[in-house]
Amino acid sequence: VNGAKLSGILLEGARGGVVVGIGVNLAVAPVLLDRPTAALAQIGTCPDCDIFAQELAATVSLEVERWRTFGLEPLIRRWDAAAHPLGTPLRAGEGCETALSGTYAGLAADGALQLRLADGTLRAIHAGEINLSNGS
Repeated sequence: VNGAKLSGILLEGARGGVVVGIGVNLAVAPVLLDRPTAALAQIGTCPDCDIFAQELAATVSLEVERWRTFGLEPLIRRWDAAAHPLGTPLRAGEGCETALSGTYAGLAADGALQLRLADGTLRAIHAGEINLSNGS
């Protein structure tokens, strides 16, 4: 929201599956030293936590069913329609490696984030923390 972090998603592989963690700042936002944060309550009415969790779970369940039925390609198209515009500066950290800076270049057919580096090459990011960057 206006450059401030409102939510986050963590995906981790576990025993042939994926564990998904989703955090959304509903009532308050934590203070982070490395970036501004926001909460839904700051921009409108704070939803009831239980109702929000139920609706989020139902939406995730629907998306999983769509993926199982139609494959990844329609989800990638929908993601691209709602994602940051192509060319948005991003920073991607991959485990212990130094963070990479580049611009958002969409998603690959396998769902990997495509990061266009300063030299014009594309790097597929399969795992790591992704943050908006100021371009530096």
